[in-house]
Amino acid sequence: MIPGFSQRRRFSDLTEQEILALAISSEEDDARIYRSYAEELRGDYPDSAKIFENMATEEDRHRNRLIEIHRRRFGDVIPLIRREHVSGYYARRPVWLVQNLGIERIREEAEMMERDAHDFYIKAAKRTSDADTRKLLGDLAAAEAGHTAAAENLTGTHVGEDVAEAEARTSHRQFVLTWVQPGLAGLMDGSVSTLAPIFATAFATQDTSTTFLVGLAASIGAGISMGFTEAASDDGEISGRGSPLKRGVASGVMTAVGGLGHALPYLIPHFWTATIIAMIVVFLELWAIAWIQKKYMDTPFLRAAFQVVLGGALVFAAGVLIGSS
Repeated sequence: MIPGFSQRRRFSDLTEQEILALAISSEEDDARIYRSYAEELRGDYPDSAKIFENMATEEDRHRNRLIEIHRRRFGDVIPLIRREHVSGYYARRPVWLVQNLGIERIREEAEMMERDAHDFYIKAAKRTSDADTRKLLGDLAAAEAGHTAAAENLTGTHVGEDVAEAEARTSHRQFVLTWVQPGLAGLMDGSVSTLAPIFATAFATQDTSTTFLVGLAASIGAGISMGFTEAASDDGEISGRGSPLKRGVASGVMTAVGGLGHALPYLIPHFWTATIIAMIVVFLELWAIAWIQKKYMDTPFLRAAFQVVLGGALVFAAGVLIGSS
C-alpha cells in the first residue's frame, strides 16, 4: 500500500527529552534480552552466561545514569516512548527467534545489538545542546563499543579474530538490511498478492491477452506502491538499513518481478498451456521465497515453506474460485 505517512515519529523530530526517554526504554529492553540469553546459556555455557549477566547489569547502570540526567533536566515524569514509536529506529529480534539457534547465533545478535546502540548514542549526542547530556551520551557510545568487543569473544573461539572477517560480517549484514530484506518483502508481496487478480481474470475470461494486461498492471502498480512504501517508511539514519532509495528500488523491482513471473506465461495464446506454465512458475516462486528466508533470515526451511506455500495456495484458490463463479 502507498502510505499515508507513518504514524511513527521520525528521529529527527524528537525533542531532547524524548531522545532521553527513548534511550531509557531501550536500555531497559536490552537488559531484559541479555538476561534471557544468560538464562538460556546457563546450563551449557556458564561462562558466557556470566558475561551476559554482566552486560545486563551494565545496561541497568546506563539506564540509571540516563534517568538521573532526565530528572535533573526535565523532572521525574519520563515520556512513554519506545522503539516501535520511532520511524527507522533499530529493532530487536524477539528472543525466541534467536535463543534456539545456538551460542554462535546469540553472539552475533549481541554484537549487532551493541553496534546499533553505539550508533544511536553517537547520533543522539549530536542532537543535544546540554554539555552534561552530550558527555553522557558520548560515554555510553564508548561503553557500547566495549560491549561489542565482549560479545565478539563470547565463544572463546574468536579471540584475535581477523579484522577483515569482522568487516565482512558487517558488510554482509548491511547487504541483508539494504537489499535482501526489502527485496524479499517485495517478492513475497508481488508473488502472493497478484495471484488472485491474475488467476481470477484468467478463469473468468479464458482470454490470455486480457489476463496478461491485468497481470502487468497489477505487478507494476504493486511494485510502485511497495517501492514508495519502503522508501518512505525509514530514512535509514537510526536503523542503519541504508539508503531509502536503494531499499525502495529493491522492494519495488522484486514486487514487480514476483507478479510478472506468473503474468508473462499469458503471452502464450493457448489458455491451458499458459495457465499450466503460470502455475509451475508460482510453485517455483514460493519455494524460492522459502529458500531465501532460510538462507538470510534464519527461518527453518520447512516452516518457511509451509507458511509461504500455504498462504500462496489459499490466495491462488480464492482467485480460481472467484474467476470460475
